[in-house]
Amino acid sequence: MKRLHRKERVAAILKILSDNPNKVISLGYFSDLFQSARSTLSEDIAIIKGVVESLECGVVETIPGAAGGVKYVSGVSKNEETEFINELCNMIKNPTRIIPGGFLYMNDIIYSPDIASKIGIIFSQHFKDKNPDYVITVETKGIPIALMTAKALNVPLIIVRRNSKVTEGSTVSINYVSGSSKRIQTMSLSKRSVEKGSRCIFIDDFMKAGGTANGIIELMREFDSSVVGIGILIESFTESKRLVDDYVSLMKLKSVNEESGEIVLYPSKQI
Repeated sequence: MKRLHRKERVAAILKILSDNPNKVISLGYFSDLFQSARSTLSEDIAIIKGVVESLECGVVETIPGAAGGVKYVSGVSKNEETEFINELCNMIKNPTRIIPGGFLYMNDIIYSPDIASKIGIIFSQHFKDKNPDYVITVETKGIPIALMTAKALNVPLIIVRRNSKVTEGSTVSINYVSGSSKRIQTMSLSKRSVEKGSRCIFIDDFMKAGGTANGIIELMREFDSSVVGIGILIESFTESKRLVDDYVSLMKLKSVNEESGEIVLYPSKQI
């Protein structure tokens, strides 16, 4: 690589860091890549830190020691997070989204790369201190936001299935009780998916009474692992006690009126 001027080098370092969120990259790597002294690179990183902090788009952390380096942690400002969730609420409250049965059409939102990416960054910001080894979700609608959360945290995504697949080899299956319908359902996961003693973050698109989340907690116990955080895009209003207590939701759905077209939805108090 040709020798770069400082402004070019700073831009390149920032690009590499932002493409690899939550990954520690050694100064030695940058030194070899740009043929620059570590003292010079330290000055470059100080500039990048200042830019990222002023834009409130995350943080750049330096890790001392022989195994240290620098990493970029994705994030958004509190104001940006609030504005984004309010915009999502306004989009979802459109009466044309109501489909028979009082359900809401959400595919265009959940499967939008821009929206799912921002949701993933928000969840990662809430759970980064949990030091998770995996992000886990249940097929199918929660997959996009769980994948983006995993990307922001730089950890693997695990997808729990309702029915085991032959392509996954030996699986662990459990029966759990749905919190809303009280029906017995099944979920399964390949034995190769999770290392023993792992810490997991569960991400899903919707929560009623918390039966699925509680089932995930029970499933992880079969792997001698734990669920250290739960992130929900939308939780429904309920007067009964949920099966899980400790979770983060972005929005709360109170009611859907098919006749009037009214959707009562608002940002969660946690946001």
